[in-house]
Amino acid sequence: MHSNKQDLLNYYVGIDVGTASVRAALVDQFGTVVAHADQPIQIWEPQPDYYEQSSDDIWAACCTVTKNLRESCWEKAGYFFDLPDFLSWKATGVTARSLCTVVCKWMYSSEEGWNDNFWKLIDLEDLVEDKYEKIGNQILSPGTSVGNGLTPEAAKDLGLPCGIAVAASLIDAHAGGLGIIGGDVKGHNLPCENQPITSRLALICGTSSCHMGISETPIYVPGVWGPYYSAMVPGFWLNEGGQSATGKLIEHVVQGHVAFPELQAKAAASAQSIYTYLNSHLDLIKKSLPVGFLTVDLHVWPDFHGNRSPLADLTLKGMVVGLTLSQGLDDLALIYLATIQAIALGTRHILETMQAAGHRINTLFLCGGLRKNPLFVQMHADITGKPVVLSQEVESVLVGAAILGACASGDFASIQEAMERMGKIGKVVQPNHKHKRFYDKKYEVFLKLVEHQQEYKAIMQGI
Repeated sequence: MHSNKQDLLNYYVGIDVGTASVRAALVDQFGTVVAHADQPIQIWEPQPDYYEQSSDDIWAACCTVTKNLRESCWEKAGYFFDLPDFLSWKATGVTARSLCTVVCKWMYSSEEGWNDNFWKLIDLEDLVEDKYEKIGNQILSPGTSVGNGLTPEAAKDLGLPCGIAVAASLIDAHAGGLGIIGGDVKGHNLPCENQPITSRLALICGTSSCHMGISETPIYVPGVWGPYYSAMVPGFWLNEGGQSATGKLIEHVVQGHVAFPELQAKAAASAQSIYTYLNSHLDLIKKSLPVGFLTVDLHVWPDFHGNRSPLADLTLKGMVVGLTLSQGLDDLALIYLATIQAIALGTRHILETMQAAGHRINTLFLCGGLRKNPLFVQMHADITGKPVVLSQEVESVLVGAAILGACASGDFASIQEAMERMGKIGKVVQPNHKHKRFYDKKYEVFLKLVEHQQEYKAIMQGI
């Protein structure tokens, strides 16, 4: 049996039913037995030299031994950490948790703390013992200095001075949001200038994408996580939308096409990345049309890995409408373009859902690996109708983490001050409003695609 719990290692349970007992072992992915348990099986002897066993008794022993195995492992655990807090503990020796991780992932309330009833409801009431010591009874706001800084051992391992400040951490996407959303926009003629920071949406785009919107009061958005208080920017509520596959989806579509070897060869011959070459190829085949208009009869629903936001439906599948028998480079370029547009249309879907719930967002702040693709950025501007601000640094997650360190060191009085100083913005991409009608029609088709998929699912449920 394979454990679905993902941690630093994968673990597997092996069960052996012998003549006299059932044995179980927890084995890591390298084949090391890390725990084991056993349970006797009852044997009946109705007459000499005749033996009987009960299949029900054997099953009961399997259940018992597996539970005992779990309990033995559970009891050995000293602490349970989310990864950012584990790293802080390794660095400082302090078991404090970040407000970001426990609020966003561990059902902690920044206002009321841990909820005893929740842990009892899911049969983990032993975590309540000792004032929640195993999962955290010291919760720190991101950017707060943890303990006395680096321990001598950690300092030696990292090659840094002992005692250097270590900040309470953020989840990676939240650090990316922190690294860009507070940048100074003066002089860029943006609608968010002289407006509250709540007018901005941080869009962190890599293998998957996260959409971070903040508000002064809690806003409940259907299909969007949160609101979480002070989980990214202190004093503000966070809503977190997301797409479970974006960069990975583009890679999947491009590399799975029959013309991919031809693309690789031509991109290499011109000393370009495959995506730069595809963008150039689209410019060649568009003729007099705007590039985006090439997909007038090709449409993609991008949930090849389920929908995270705003439908929160992991059963949804990807859809492509408008395929032909073409297998050449032109066809690959078109499906690549349609996929990027579908991702941007998904962002519009999330954004409109957030707006309908009460957010007032007028500018997108985009970071992550996909910010390097100008077609991806322009499609997000055109399809949402909002300007896209790019981070000056590609690695905004690292800038966000450094902002936390700067605050922990005492060099800045607040996260907000550090964000404005360190979260520098780069290029601004404006939407082409002349294309609005086309993308409004594409969005109408986009919503029809999922509506039809849900209808097909309903039809097939009757079988």
